[in-house]
Amino acid sequence: MTLRPPPLRDDCFALPAGVDWTPVDQALAMLRDRLHPVVGQETCNLDQALGRIVAAPVVAERPNPPQANTAVDGYGFAHGSLGAGDPVLPLVKGRAAAGLAYEAEVPAGHAIRILTGAALPKGVDTVVLQEDVTAADSQIAFRAGIRPGANTRKAGEDIGAGDVALPAGRVVTPADLALMAAVGVSRISVHHRLRVAVISTGDELVEPGTKAAAGQVFDANRPMLTGLVETFGYDPVDLGIVRDDRQALRQAFDAASERSDVILTSGGASSGDEDHVSALLNEAGAMAEWRIALKPGRPLALGMWRGKPVFGLPGNPVAALVCTLIFARPAMGVLSGAGWCEPQGFEVPAGFEKNKKPGRREYLRARIRGGRAELFKSEGSGRISGLSWAEGLIELGDAGQEIRPGDPVTFIPYGSFT
Repeated sequence: MTLRPPPLRDDCFALPAGVDWTPVDQALAMLRDRLHPVVGQETCNLDQALGRIVAAPVVAERPNPPQANTAVDGYGFAHGSLGAGDPVLPLVKGRAAAGLAYEAEVPAGHAIRILTGAALPKGVDTVVLQEDVTAADSQIAFRAGIRPGANTRKAGEDIGAGDVALPAGRVVTPADLALMAAVGVSRISVHHRLRVAVISTGDELVEPGTKAAAGQVFDANRPMLTGLVETFGYDPVDLGIVRDDRQALRQAFDAASERSDVILTSGGASSGDEDHVSALLNEAGAMAEWRIALKPGRPLALGMWRGKPVFGLPGNPVAALVCTLIFARPAMGVLSGAGWCEPQGFEVPAGFEKNKKPGRREYLRARIRGGRAELFKSEGSGRISGLSWAEGLIELGDAGQEIRPGDPVTFIPYGSFT
């Protein structure tokens, strides 16, 4: 049976009474508190699990290692059988190798040739490295002082049978595939991939590759946003460009609600005459224009359309990217079942000067060179080339700051958002 969670409430984006300008942290906290997964669940084979989001904890079916084994090539014996002084031990016939168990018990005071990965035979709890041994056909000698259990791995020391190998919400990595295979897991429960509809709005937009008339621009947002959706591990649903016509946008929203779990728009998020995204969400009775204390970005239209959450991004590509990374990305993490995705930044010395005014958070296009953060040559939000030039964002807090070269600043790589 395919499980589907309940829809979001239509008022989940509503701001508290009296709220006007919303600080970034407050906006993020409200999103985190009000959202929940909106995708169903299914079971898939291990070879189909890469990049999927774990829906239920993955439990180890057997321990890893499955039995005590040796970590090196050498000779195994019972440590308690060693006497005083440098040991000289007779060798039993045969050897233990990975996949070739030695079925007999090694008598106390004897040793056996053993190879890396081999299960420890009965009577063996310690292994001495072959490089530390003088060996003849029938006996070995080595220096005293080896510790009990040396060069061995205990059964289940990595993970025990019945232990949780992967938690719910985990995005499966290649390393996770190795772990699940090692503990005998061949099928897991995963969330359906989040489907994200992407719509660009505006009479001024035309498709790249067509002829642009005077006053028209090529649609830069949709390729960027569909690319981001894919990078996040979700399925983009490209619904193209919608003109500044309310009925056409209503039809696009209807189609998006049928084909996707989330609707991502750019343009029309403010309250002007041609801002039809905001107008339609207001008509639906589930619209909140969050005026975020953020540069670039500020207006962010949030609402519901036929039970599907809508993120109305600014039309400016730089602002659209920043708002997607800072707000839509972590929100989609919750909606997809992965949980809140908080980007990890780190402090680096500034390679620039800046006097930042108080009152809003700023995100600056930046990259690291020579161990320092350098900024794009212009903070102009129309400079799309700066998005491509940059490798991440410098985050400056809400307070005013005077930054000088060498001062610590927070750099968030683009990769931290994926």
